[in-house]
Amino acid sequence: MAQKNYLIIGGSSGIGKQLTDLLRQNDHHIITASRANADIQFDATTDELNITTLPDTVDGLVYCPGSINLKPFQRLTDQEFTDDFNLHVLGAIRSIRATLPLLKKSPHSSIVLFSTVAVQQGMPFHTSVAVAKGAIEGLTKSLAAELAPGIRVNAIAPSLTNTPLAAKLLSTPEKQRVSADRHPLKRVGEPRDMAEAAEFLLSTRSAWITGQIMHGDGGLSSLRV
Repeated sequence: MAQKNYLIIGGSSGIGKQLTDLLRQNDHHIITASRANADIQFDATTDELNITTLPDTVDGLVYCPGSINLKPFQRLTDQEFTDDFNLHVLGAIRSIRATLPLLKKSPHSSIVLFSTVAVQQGMPFHTSVAVAKGAIEGLTKSLAAELAPGIRVNAIAPSLTNTPLAAKLLSTPEKQRVSADRHPLKRVGEPRDMAEAAEFLLSTRSAWITGQIMHGDGGLSSLRV
């Protein structure tokens, strides 16, 4: 397998870290960017991505910073909607814009974004994140059309995943059991589930897949059992 250059935004924790580890096990060159413990210091809510230290060619970009801001709609402020949109959508846009010239130099480049099951499966208290991630799904499809055939663009829409971000939602055995039972596959997602899906979408094994939203949600969005 030829070595590829991959940039992982948000690669220091959770799904991003698992994906970074998985790709490095396969001898790829990985550059991470996040606010801490990364090759490039990058605050997705405010910074422009500095590409001066990146290789001349980037074969794949993954944008996976996240937040879980669950509140009743009437308690959400304009600023909270803005903060979620800045993190999830504008941060992705800034990252893609900065790396696009490098992605165009690869013969088989791929962009992977992250949505959420709450876009397709309406859930109470998810308004802010669902608004932002709904925009990510629109961005995914629009960019996939615009950048074809040279760059593929896809997104993964997870359900609840056992990451540090979700620690409060899975902090007791009872919470873990209730969350698992909501899914047809009777468990919550693990970071490796999402990392392996992202690795597939980066690789040439998915060379005929673009503009798709992959629902890695244990069947929650489409099954009733």
